[in-house]
Amino acid sequence: MNAVIDWTSALVSIITLGICYPFMACRKLKWKSSHTFIDGRQQAFDGKAGQYFGKRILWLFLTVITFGVYVFWLKIKTIRWTVSHTHIAV
Repeated sequence: MNAVIDWTSALVSIITLGICYPFMACRKLKWKSSHTFIDGRQQAFDGKAGQYFGKRILWLFLTVITFGVYVFWLKIKTIRWTVSHTHIAV
């Protein structure tokens, strides 16, 4: 099922020229976290696609005004956003 979600996310992102990437990424993270257990406790992802879309727009703007220098921090910012919205379900 994980492969199906990965392929579907990639296909939708390609068809929409990346506009739906944040929505598909959040969907994928929600599925993965709901199927992940740590010490018998389920993970949960509470990030919203709209929040992630806004962050991506901001990061794109910062990349443009810094002439591409900010691109080196994008991976770190994405991981930080993902981790901040992933927690153990109660």
